[in-house]
Amino acid sequence: MENYRNFFSPDSDESDEQMVPIFTEIEINNDDESIKIPTDNVPILTLRNMIMFPTIALPVTVGRSKSLKLIKEAKNKKKLIGVICQIDESVEDPEQKDLFPIGVIAEILRIIEMPDKTTTVILQGKRRFELESITQTEPFHKGTIKLLDEIAPLDDDREFEALTSTVREMTLKYMRVQTDIPREAMMLVKNMVHPRFLIHFICSNLPISLIEKQSLLEINDLKERAYHLIRIISRETQLEEIKSNIQTKAREDLSQQQKEYFLQQQIKTIQEELGSSSENEIREFRLKASKKKWSSQVAEVFEKEVKKLERIHPQSPDFSMQLNYLQTFIGLPWGEYTTDHFNLKKAQKVLDKDHFGMEKVKERILEHLAVLQLKGDMKSPIVCLYGPPGVGKTSLGKSIAEALKRKYIRVSLGGLHDEAEIRGHRRTYIGAMPGRIIQGIQKAASSNPVFVLDEIDKLGRDFKGDPSAALLEVLDPEQNNAFHDNFLDVDYDLSKVLFIATANNVNDIPRPLLDRMELIEISGYIMEEKVEIARKHLVPKEIANHGLKKEQIKISKPAIEAIVEGYSRESGVRELDKKIAKIMRKTACKLLNEEIKEANITPENLSDYLGMVEYTREKYQTNDYAGVVTGLAWTAVGGEILFVESSLSKGKGSKLTLTGNLGEVMKESAILALEYIRAHASLFGIQESAFENWNVHVHVPEGAIPKDGPSAGITMTTSLVSSFTQRKVKKNLAMTGEITLRGRVLPVGGIKEKILAAKRAGIKEIILSKDNEKDIKEINQIYLEGLQFYFVRDISEVIQLALLDEKVGNPLEIV
Repeated sequence: MENYRNFFSPDSDESDEQMVPIFTEIEINNDDESIKIPTDNVPILTLRNMIMFPTIALPVTVGRSKSLKLIKEAKNKKKLIGVICQIDESVEDPEQKDLFPIGVIAEILRIIEMPDKTTTVILQGKRRFELESITQTEPFHKGTIKLLDEIAPLDDDREFEALTSTVREMTLKYMRVQTDIPREAMMLVKNMVHPRFLIHFICSNLPISLIEKQSLLEINDLKERAYHLIRIISRETQLEEIKSNIQTKAREDLSQQQKEYFLQQQIKTIQEELGSSSENEIREFRLKASKKKWSSQVAEVFEKEVKKLERIHPQSPDFSMQLNYLQTFIGLPWGEYTTDHFNLKKAQKVLDKDHFGMEKVKERILEHLAVLQLKGDMKSPIVCLYGPPGVGKTSLGKSIAEALKRKYIRVSLGGLHDEAEIRGHRRTYIGAMPGRIIQGIQKAASSNPVFVLDEIDKLGRDFKGDPSAALLEVLDPEQNNAFHDNFLDVDYDLSKVLFIATANNVNDIPRPLLDRMELIEISGYIMEEKVEIARKHLVPKEIANHGLKKEQIKISKPAIEAIVEGYSRESGVRELDKKIAKIMRKTACKLLNEEIKEANITPENLSDYLGMVEYTREKYQTNDYAGVVTGLAWTAVGGEILFVESSLSKGKGSKLTLTGNLGEVMKESAILALEYIRAHASLFGIQESAFENWNVHVHVPEGAIPKDGPSAGITMTTSLVSSFTQRKVKKNLAMTGEITLRGRVLPVGGIKEKILAAKRAGIKEIILSKDNEKDIKEINQIYLEGLQFYFVRDISEVIQLALLDEKVGNPLEIV
């Protein structure tokens, strides 16, 4: 039997083991199931670019020394060998990982020494096998194999007869399309009788990739292999027909200019075969447009833009720009809304499950749901959640979306400084695209999502414009029903979108933008709240994130309290979450190293997991010294207590020294306090000559931390009066408030955070401005337990409450 592989793929690569054109009559025998095929220490011949099939005899040129040794020994001992193909033909000495898993047991029929001094061996495939392991690599490969059975159809299987006939006909059709295949090859395929040999012969000789040939070999069912072969032949035939049509239509004597025309004709012909892409796009656009719920005005704009696309040549640069615009236009959810979920009790449960506390926010969302349920439709409000980091502002947006059954979109505005990021670019710009708002709506596929504008207080501005000004239209319920994006150039209704902005500091938000939002404060958590959040949310979440089981680790409530107190200094719970994650990582290591069977975290062994205590809270100091008064301060990570210290030293000129990294406002408070005391010296029992003979030094400890603001006004005044009179300050007392030149005590902000800081430090009594009394009434009573408040209007009331008649042991002689 002649081998015609060279006719099927005349351009096959040359390599050590490859097909060569041999025209020798070889008798093709069917598999003899009675032949005993060994499975251990079978010689393995590795081929570079050829897949062998059962029943097929093929010539292989052998070049590698190992392969030559294998062939000679197997021929002398009349052994069967395993033939398997390499995955990467460039590997010179392949290992098992470099070989395909399935190969064919073959018999060596003949070894021929060619005139060019190469060795060609004629192999006939017998039976498929799976290579289990390579047992020997020298002097050639040997391995352990597993013989694979093949599911063969019955003799009277009519379906298989039809399959075989189809394979033959499609192969002949493919060969007719190929112009360089000789007539003898077609006659050979036409006259083949044995169905299995026909299928394997075509599998072996069809010019397809090694991967596809290997996939054919690995199919156990002969019928399924025939089906797969038909699909491949059909594909290859179609490709050849397309190539032939292109060459026929474009064939002519070509000059240099005609070559360019020829290439254009080929592209055009390919597009005709595939269907014109532009026509298909336009047809698809109009089909989608027929299903859109947009107004007649929008439909008119869309039709105008589609007609513009039809007039543009597909090779024009404007075509892709116009196509991109229409894809964005048609991709927007015009008039498409999700149905709001009006079960208030279920919404309450969702909010309570995801977030502890935050009663004001939850109440506001439930109010919005209630109005929606009653009215059926309303302009969505613009809510701004502000508070310190880590209190759950961003994640709250996702919970609100879940409660309302709306889509959720989040856009981070931190550092955004280009107005076009909000409004989009005009289409005349290269790389133009819609703004973040329209992109978010398109992503949500709904016109009423919950849209979180994260870190709105961190918007930047530069020569490209002011993004906060661009947000004015977005966040105004009276205007955003006709939001105009520069790229879209058509008004879009945002009035049904529930915008939720988040910020750490509302003072950094421009006033016009702030005026359009409803502010809801989310303040820091007290110890008890952090412990509950950790127990109910953070610990279970981190256990799941680190692949642990609940029974493998237990963190006691006192241990969580110790983490909050000694390892995290914050108003939120982000740092607390990190510390819990660190404990989980340490526990995972200990469990895998079999140091422990389960972890029980207590305050006593907490340092084994987190190291030494990182923070020590400021505790109230004794009142053994005059001039040391406890104040309350607000920081971005919550409230803190601070000490204002003042001392006197003899000197002329009444010099005032301020230290402690104080800001301008705080320095002015100290100057104001001293001037007020000088003006009302008799009121406090201070001789006027004292100011001329004593220098004053005011210091606020922790000088590495910048401090500013008017809140320490009454604290500094009390400290200076205590220094000049040497009267002791009342124990466990703290205060906060601004002072005027007339001695009035003005209100300050951050009251809740300051109260929490006072409780942590062991303070029992707090002095506040009378105008801050309303702030106290809005705070949950759980925060106020164990504290007594004094509300004052004048600094004289503060001095009367804060200073005792008792003086320090060795009072100064103030004269």
